[in-house]
Amino acid sequence: MLQTAMVAVRDRQRLQEIVGVLLRHGLGDVARRLRLAGWLPAGGGDDALSAEVREASTAQRLRMALEQLGPTFVKLGQMLATRADLLPPEWTRELERLHAAAAPVPWEEIGPRLEADLGGPVDGIFPGFAHEPIAAASMAQVYRAQLPDGRAIALKVRRPGLRRRIDADLRLLGQLVALAAEHWPALTRYRPREVLAELHAALREEMDLTQEARNTEAVAAELAGRGDVCIPRIHWAYTTERVLAMDFVEGVTPGDSAQLAAQGLDGPRVARRGAQAFLQMVLDGGVFHADPHPGNLFALPGDRVAFIDFGMVGRLSPRRREQLLSLLAAIVGGDADALVGVMLDLSEGGAPDVAALAAGAERFVARHGGGVHDLVQAIDDFMAIVRGASLYLPADLALLFKALATADGMLRRLDPALDLVATVAPMVRSAMAARYSAGAVGARGRAAAAQLYDMADDLPQVLRLVLHHLKQGRVHAEVEVRHFDRIADALERAATRLAIAIVAAAFVLGLAPRVLGWGPTWGGIPVFGLLGLALTVAALIVLLWTFRHRR
Repeated sequence: MLQTAMVAVRDRQRLQEIVGVLLRHGLGDVARRLRLAGWLPAGGGDDALSAEVREASTAQRLRMALEQLGPTFVKLGQMLATRADLLPPEWTRELERLHAAAAPVPWEEIGPRLEADLGGPVDGIFPGFAHEPIAAASMAQVYRAQLPDGRAIALKVRRPGLRRRIDADLRLLGQLVALAAEHWPALTRYRPREVLAELHAALREEMDLTQEARNTEAVAAELAGRGDVCIPRIHWAYTTERVLAMDFVEGVTPGDSAQLAAQGLDGPRVARRGAQAFLQMVLDGGVFHADPHPGNLFALPGDRVAFIDFGMVGRLSPRRREQLLSLLAAIVGGDADALVGVMLDLSEGGAPDVAALAAGAERFVARHGGGVHDLVQAIDDFMAIVRGASLYLPADLALLFKALATADGMLRRLDPALDLVATVAPMVRSAMAARYSAGAVGARGRAAAAQLYDMADDLPQVLRLVLHHLKQGRVHAEVEVRHFDRIADALERAATRLAIAIVAAAFVLGLAPRVLGWGPTWGGIPVFGLLGLALTVAALIVLLWTFRHRR
């Protein structure tokens, strides 16, 4: 491919490095499948592998190779670790072990860049600045400093030259994805183009430390009413794209039982508060900590809990939160049919195996419907259903499930008896009650009415366009139906749900005049009532069609 050759010239050294790392970790076959054999170093082969690599599984070899290739590939592996809907557990478990620790950049390299960003000598701005970093990762390293008023802060500084290297890696990955589409069709199952797009977005956000600052403040605003939760304050006067200044938080890590006891902290109480705070992020704010590992979660005096490092967050739109509520309600209520419906609604693309999905949902409800006592196992079982039915979960939900499992593991170090699902149940019931309250129904009724009015404006033009194409004989339809026996049940379920939704819409329209306090008329006939009648007739037509189809 000419484009690949051009990129290879521009990033020749990096491409050779990537192929060399693959070869040293016993993954040379990947390069050969992608037609990159010309970039393999001479003399490489299985006989050159180290003893550690020889004894490792393929998943372990991949994890070690990604760690050696640096921040872009570590981030790629971390993203793949969330995709239990695409990869089997042995792969995601291994990729979860990826760590971003790295040797620190010497002060002589990072100091001048930091001082340029701050606009002056570091020692003059921060009294008692410590030149040795307290943490170093592949993306940034952290220093402890002190404000003139004596408050301790943490300075997170992006590594020099990071953007240039990541941009080169992303260019090369784009070409590798294109080569995979051409020469390795089996990889299509793992949606490499979509994963690469997510990687682009995640790295673009994570490299901009002002975005991490905004994430931190968004979560702090959502949890502002909780005196039992600590989120570090951002100091914007010292924050730029490459530098983040925030309060220094010092506490006890969840696994340090000796320190918990020494400071008189109540582990179960801290765990309960941490669980409630995390679930509030998810269900109310829609912005949640996506990597609550031991270094990012602390117990503080007064049995408070602290979350730090919001470089990796997940976001759930209002629509996704509604879907999540429906999913949780189906699980908590032990409703297999509702579980199937929500999972079909969530799936992105593909040709789902509805029979396998229904059977898997029945097994899941039988095992977990009475109460989920092991969240990690429940998530594993849920993802097994997704893989078995050839569903694709949206990336934001896959990330949430990974974060839930991580949070559950961390909080159980504080309280082994913690039941995260039992904690979320009252919140789900409260949210569902709010969803169907009179005010919420009224708001949806007003939104539906506005959309119907907009559709009414567009309808004459659309009909004229359709009639024009019919007159010109330019309407062409191509329909290909495969595995009809497998999707017949799915059609019936979809039609029934559609009918129920139409009846619900008619009910909302019928209530609209009472909720809104007014109602338009047309020739003395209530418009909402007329629309409700039309929708009810449409529902009957859908149900009759379904009955005829089954016959």
